[in-house]
Amino acid sequence: MNTLRPRVLLIEDDASMQKFVSLVLQDFALELVIVDNVEAGLAELARAPVALVLSDLVMPGLSGFDLVERLAADPGLRGPARIAIFSAGLDDLARQRLDRPEVWRLLAKPCRLEELEDCVDDALAAYAQAAPRAAAPPSPATAAAAGGPKDTIALHFGGDAELYAGFRKACFDRFDADIVEGDRASETGDINALHHLSHSLKSVLRMLGNPREAAIAFALEDACANAESAAGLAAARPLWQALRRAITSLR
Repeated sequence: MNTLRPRVLLIEDDASMQKFVSLVLQDFALELVIVDNVEAGLAELARAPVALVLSDLVMPGLSGFDLVERLAADPGLRGPARIAIFSAGLDDLARQRLDRPEVWRLLAKPCRLEELEDCVDDALAAYAQAAPRAAAPPSPATAAAAGGPKDTIALHFGGDAELYAGFRKACFDRFDADIVEGDRASETGDINALHHLSHSLKSVLRMLGNPREAAIAFALEDACANAESAAGLAAARPLWQALRRAITSLR
């Protein structure tokens, strides 16, 4: 570990979102620590202090809500860290639950690139005069250079087509594994896994600039959330097939 640089802890189980945050923060003077569950995040906090905890809400095992509860009960473990929740699940009820002094900031996925950068900048500034960014941000490239939608690149990637292209590649590389997991969950009736996958894909597809496909993922997420019976699972399965076809058609 480079002790000269403040640590930022990302608790995120979605590989595409891990890649996105890594790309955004690659020029910041910090050490980015990535874990895919709350338990591992708590272990990192116990190992060494961090300037910022950036956590999803919906994950296998403990949730982001559980993380906040643990850190509220143990200020020594939290230390100087600012707690930011970065999630697509920030509905009104979630925001009410997170309206507490331990939670410093809320970022709704997909957020603007500038929102994420400002969150990190502000956290580092509050952490014992953090070092400035190691390098100036790259000049905005044209959308055509990345072959992506101009509005999406401007909205979520600060006009940086190269950043968009890197995120898009990471997502497409991950889609095969997503399809395998979705097929397994659908065939075995693992509604929790299907719900979690659709939740992640909803955010990813929005950030890629595919609103139609994201809407299918949202419909599947909603169906899974209400699938308390065999009939509910039967309704979710065709939505997974629709989402599967939509993802496949993007490649």
